[in-house]
Amino acid sequence: MTTALQVHDLHFSYHDGLTALRGVSFQICEGDKVALVGPNGAGKSTLMLHLNGILHGQGEVNVGGKRLTRENLPAIRSMVGLVFQNPDDQLFSPTVFEDVAFGPLHMGLPMKEVETRVNAALDAVKMSGFRDRLSHHLSVGEKKRIAIATVLSMDPQILVLDEPSAGLDPRARRTLINLLRELPITMLVSTHDMRLVQELFPRTIVMDEGMIVADGRTNDILENETLLTAHGLEKP
Repeated sequence: MTTALQVHDLHFSYHDGLTALRGVSFQICEGDKVALVGPNGAGKSTLMLHLNGILHGQGEVNVGGKRLTRENLPAIRSMVGLVFQNPDDQLFSPTVFEDVAFGPLHMGLPMKEVETRVNAALDAVKMSGFRDRLSHHLSVGEKKRIAIATVLSMDPQILVLDEPSAGLDPRARRTLINLLRELPITMLVSTHDMRLVQELFPRTIVMDEGMIVADGRTNDILENETLLTAHGLEKP
């Protein structure tokens, strides 16, 4: 299997002295869909912000065999599609089309290619009929799907999502789960939604206090109640 993402001995401390990552190492192969779980403050979001260079710690991050450095940061950011928990952090243009087109336009692509990418991304998230809608008029579930489209239009190699099901009603949550299941892309998803983990991800990584404390088959981890309890997690 080809390695899509490799993190080796990653350490990071914030300016106030808080140590958020303590030697994190793991790898994900192409096509894998992996859940990242743990209590608040475990370091999950800090880790995700390292994967496309928003934060810089000590250690190595490799995407598609390419090491993340300041020199190749633009290339890495086009390879890692990061979707934030709050879609309003990602949607800032007047219309859906302009939001989804923003990345490809800033890559310098010709308008015909931009149109093709936008149409493909909206189709992938089942939002083709929304391209001329005003982004701020959409529901939370619709905004989350458009936020995913904004990174899909960049044609990333890996999709990284932070709490994708947070704030969704049951219908929107089910729509999102079906969408994530159908997307043919390598995926790392941070979530507290353990039923989502159980249903969607064959592999789960557990973080706590800035370290990976477990990494394995989701069924095995969810059956280990001692492990779950020790790290602030509940069996679904």
